Parts: sequence; structure tokens; C-alpha cells
Amino acid sequence: MAVPSYAGPLERAWYYGFRGICALIFIFLITPILIIVPLSFNVEPYFSFTEGMLTLDPEAYSLKWYEDFFTSDRWQESIKNSVIVAFFATILSTSLGTIAALGLSRSELPYKGIIMGLLISPMIVPLIIAAAGMFFFYSSLGISNSYFGLILAHTALGTPFVVITVTATLSNFDTTLIRAGASLGATPTYTFFKVTMPLIMTGVISGALFALMTSFDEVVVAIFIAGVEQRTMPMQMWAGIREQISPTILAVATLLVALSIIMLSTVEILRRRSDRIRGIS
Repeated sequence: MAVPSYAGPLERAWYYGFRGICALIFIFLITPILIIVPLSFNVEPYFSFTEGMLTLDPEAYSLKWYEDFFTSDRWQESIKNSVIVAFFATILSTSLGTIAALGLSRSELPYKGIIMGLLISPMIVPLIIAAAGMFFFYSSLGISNSYFGLILAHTALGTPFVVITVTATLSNFDTTLIRAGASLGATPTYTFFKVTMPLIMTGVISGALFALMTSFDEVVVAIFIAGVEQRTMPMQMWAGIREQISPTILAVATLLVALSIIMLSTVEILRRRSDRIRGIS
């Protein structure tokens, strides 16, 4: 929107100054992420720009780090582990988070604030504390260093995102639709799958995507819980930085950035679709 014609000098200065400040903040936040993209194509095994890259010499760029990622047994094993853990953790997080959000949406539920605080506590408690607690608890149960323990840990971290997203969707939900379904003889289960679920599906899918990315990105808890056979992709990246520095890490990071952009774009598309369904311009 252009500056109004009746705006004074101070208003015009603030108009352009505010947009300039926003642009600088955006550049400050996005530059460290985007800088890894050209570095992932470096033909040399360096984490810095070479003279050939700065002069845009085609011979200074290569896809060999991406080739190393897709052909390395260690990286492929870590991808498989991440996909397995993220898949089951996302299903559990989405199911538990949706059920919790539905319960929190009921007006007669007592102590909703306390319950909500407990449900989102994994987002608030420092991750190192949560990881240490999970390690001792899961060790006492004998499920540490296992896929099951790692899936449960990632489920605990992803559930709060589903709870918050679905709760926000339910805040605009018309409960009279449920009563209308009951008055027509529909069972609660039938009403949920035919009325409630289609209307909150956008929030459920958005929460599932956030839970999925949380699982793919998590490394601290995985270091405590996972064993050698359960090494995930973030763990492999961490090990690569400590043990064998290779630009392959930059190639993996670039692919994860692209995946994150796709996920965020999907969430935005779903949000706009939800707004259109609810009649919000």
C-alpha cells in the first residue's frame, strides 16, 4: 500500500523508515540460512567462498557433495532412521495433540490453564533438561537406545505444536454444528469424523507438519536417547562437524532448508484455505 497523499513529512519518514527497518531485520535473519546454499556447491572441501566462486567461475562449483550425500551409506542410514522416527512420531503427536485440543476446547473442563501449561511444557523447559530427564526415565524403563524410546521422545516434543495449532483452529469452531448433528441422531463418533474433523483438518495438518519438522530437526534428545543403530540425520550432521568436517553437511542443510520452505508454504496455503472456508477475507 502506497503512502497516503495527505501524509506529512514525519509520516512519510516513518513509512519508509519502518519498511527499511523490517527489510534489515529480514536480511539479518535470512542471510545466515541462505549463505549455506552457494557454499554447498563449492568444488573445494572448504566452508568458505573461494576466489573462483566469487568470480562465478563454473569450474568452482560442483554437485559432488550432493552426490556424496545420496551415495554414502552413513547418510542414507541416517535418512532412513529420521524418516522412520518422524513418521511414527508425527502420527502419535497429531493424534494425542488433537485429542488434547478437543478436550481443552470444552468450556466445562476445569483447570484448563494448568493443563495447557503442562501440555506445552516441552516447548518451555530447556531442551537439555528435558533430554536428561527422558534419558533417566527411559533408561529405567529399558527403552533407551531404541526406536521406540526415540519415537516417544520426539512425540513429546511435537505434541505441543499440534495442541497449539488445533486449539487455535477450534477457537473459531461453531459448536452448534455438533449439537445439530446430535439432534439429527448422529453418534458422537460419526459427528466427529463427518462434521468436526473436516472443519479442523487445516489445523491438524498444520500441526502435523510442525511436529514432522520438529522431529527432523531435533538433535539434543536424540544424542541422549538414540543408540548407534538409531542415529538420525541431525545426529549425523553433528557427528560430521565433530569427527569429519565435510561440505556434505552444507548440502544436507540446503536440502533441509528447501524442505522447510515447502512445509511453511503448505502451512500458509492451508491457512488461507481455512480463512476462505470461514469467510475471512
